[in-house]
Amino acid sequence: MTTFFMAETSTSTTSSSIGSSPPPPIVKLAQDQLFTILVLLPIDSLISFARTCKRFRSLTSSDTLWESICRREWGSTSVDVLKSSINSKNNQQLPWMRLYKQVSQLDSVSCHKLSDPDSELMLPSPRASHCLNFVSDCLVLFGGGCEGGRDLDDTWVAYIGNDFQRMLKWQKVNSGIPNGRFGHTCIVIGDYLVLFGGINDRGMRHNDTWVGKVVLSENLGITLSWRLLDVRSIAPPPRGAHAACCIDKSTMVIHGGIGLYGRRWGDTWILELSENLCSGTWRELVTHPSPPARSGHTLTCIERTGTVLFGGRGSGYDVLHDVWLLQVSEEHLKWIQILYNLEDIPAGVALPRVGHSATLILGGRLLIYGGEDSQRHRKDDFWVLDVRRIPSNEAQSTPLNSRGLQANNMWKMLEAKGCKPSRRSFHRACADHSGCRLYIFGGMVDGLLQPAEAYGLRFDGELFLVKLELETNIARC
Repeated sequence: MTTFFMAETSTSTTSSSIGSSPPPPIVKLAQDQLFTILVLLPIDSLISFARTCKRFRSLTSSDTLWESICRREWGSTSVDVLKSSINSKNNQQLPWMRLYKQVSQLDSVSCHKLSDPDSELMLPSPRASHCLNFVSDCLVLFGGGCEGGRDLDDTWVAYIGNDFQRMLKWQKVNSGIPNGRFGHTCIVIGDYLVLFGGINDRGMRHNDTWVGKVVLSENLGITLSWRLLDVRSIAPPPRGAHAACCIDKSTMVIHGGIGLYGRRWGDTWILELSENLCSGTWRELVTHPSPPARSGHTLTCIERTGTVLFGGRGSGYDVLHDVWLLQVSEEHLKWIQILYNLEDIPAGVALPRVGHSATLILGGRLLIYGGEDSQRHRKDDFWVLDVRRIPSNEAQSTPLNSRGLQANNMWKMLEAKGCKPSRRSFHRACADHSGCRLYIFGGMVDGLLQPAEAYGLRFDGELFLVKLELETNIARC
């Protein structure tokens, strides 16, 4: 990517022809024909093309071209939401080439506190190991564990809309179902929520699957209904502290977790949902190699790349830092370990963690936040994990049953500005549709050590907004 930024400011005017040789056929193409070709090129090839002559450099600097490239790289949803969220005066074109550069070079985020414990608004109580999702322009919060080892069964919804930095008005939804639990997972498929598993305050593990639907009325009244999904007789063994994500419009994958008697699972299960989400079918995915057993890890799907698994606590109670990729190969799902050099990580920084969050952000990378290490030291650091740094030719030529794929420089630590969240673990995070704004709620944080508190822990009930700082000619995203 360095060559891209050098080329952007280059003043080279290399001629399109050498000596008296006739010009190549490509220079005879019309601009719209060249545009059709350029929008398909990899970034490095596009930059090489820009170096050939003034005309081509001018064409490759077009924001119309870079908007199409951003759509290709980031997805149409993120681009459309980004355009609508910026006050574009007189339909002025956004500087897409500059935005692409800033996203690629992202080195900081800004943090804002969105909750006020002294306000008169109703607020969700402090909790950890809950679920937090962004769906239908709303934040949806369900369940979790709280002080005294008790579980919670409450559902809260807050409408976001286009107002991103005001104090949010939470509404409590009294549905009575699902029953109280913590350590469950909840993912978004379309306009629906799909919840699986969890643990109650009696230590009972669940393996039930629920579907939730948020409905907004014209006066911004919000309702949310849950229903038990019919999965027939086959389901994963009961568990909590597992990881889950959506891998397409009708498929969910879960991995690992803690089962009965504290056993940590290393299995992978796939849930295929019917078109109307009225029923589903579970099947176990058995592959070799596959990630070792663990709990408190994360699964995050990156479009066209695969599903990324990171961290967690292993069977020996050790905290892990390995990265795995669940990829489609010859129409089959297989796990591949992504190897990286710890020497590339800044000195004194410990990557192994459990109870962190890993959220897909603009640009197809993961934003890793918080968690705790093997000594239960909680963290407040932000990292970008970019598994796309695996060379495409290596990914294609390396056998899937080999030791793994080598990736260099895929970790980058970010600076956090503003009202930074305190150190925490087992919080939850989710991003809006643009991928520029991340919401963080709850978790276990360091508390004032009291005689009755062996570890000085407390549950948190604050909501934070974390933004990617992108400067444009028009406004700040």
